Amino acid sequence: MAKITAAEVNKLRKTTGAGMMDCKNALVEADGDFDKAIEILRKKGQKVAAKRADRDSSEGAAIAKVNTENNSGVVISLNCETDFVAKNDSFVALANKMADLALNFDSKDAFLAADFNGITVQEKLTEQTGVIGEKIEIGGFERLNAPFVGSYIHAGNKIATLVGLSDAVDGAAVAAKDVAMQAAAMNPVALNEEGVDQSVIDKEIEIAKDQLRQEGKPEAMLDNIAKGKLKRFFKDNTLVNQAFIKDSKQSVAQYVQSVDSSLKVTDFKRVALG
Repeated sequence: MAKITAAEVNKLRKTTGAGMMDCKNALVEADGDFDKAIEILRKKGQKVAAKRADRDSSEGAAIAKVNTENNSGVVISLNCETDFVAKNDSFVALANKMADLALNFDSKDAFLAADFNGITVQEKLTEQTGVIGEKIEIGGFERLNAPFVGSYIHAGNKIATLVGLSDAVDGAAVAAKDVAMQAAAMNPVALNEEGVDQSVIDKEIEIAKDQLRQEGKPEAMLDNIAKGKLKRFFKDNTLVNQAFIKDSKQSVAQYVQSVDSSLKVTDFKRVALG
């Protein structure tokens, strides 16, 4: 049997993130063969992943990243089962590394197949499932491209957002961050009226009519009153029409135009946990 040194155990731990005893046991089982020990730990991860496949992974870390040109961004969530793991520094560090890598990909599938230090992102997730003992997966994956992209991550990494602006004007960075904070705090259903799904509109009209009937309003008046309530729904639930959280006297669209008269919000992405 090969003699296993502390240095070898430490090297394996740094490579895989597995615990000291798991690394030592893997090296013993592999008779000191480093690559074989890595494979043993990966297989352990696969077994744990299979056992925990049906577990709920609603905790984790939501991370937004923007490229150096500020014209493209990505927001992802690295999901786990418990808040205890989600708050762990090494877990958050892994989420940040994965978000940096995700900047290079347009889809979740392409990202999961990407190289992460010699293995795929999906294989890394499986490996970490074995290391941590919880289901680890990529939950949200959203990409946004615009003339200017800004981001915001809410304290605790539970919500992360991206906002696209129509031009990289002076003040765009502050405006984009402010609007990204708005999207995080107010959870709009769409950018504007045009972005609201027709099924949502139909449902809101029907709810409004039901309420009006219960109030005894005449049937002939329902359509007009319901339309008024729908306008209120758009004001409360679409990003550019919402009252700006830092100054409720103006809408988000008006705030952005105060930075530059031609500036508009072109899109937003929001990923939330819990």
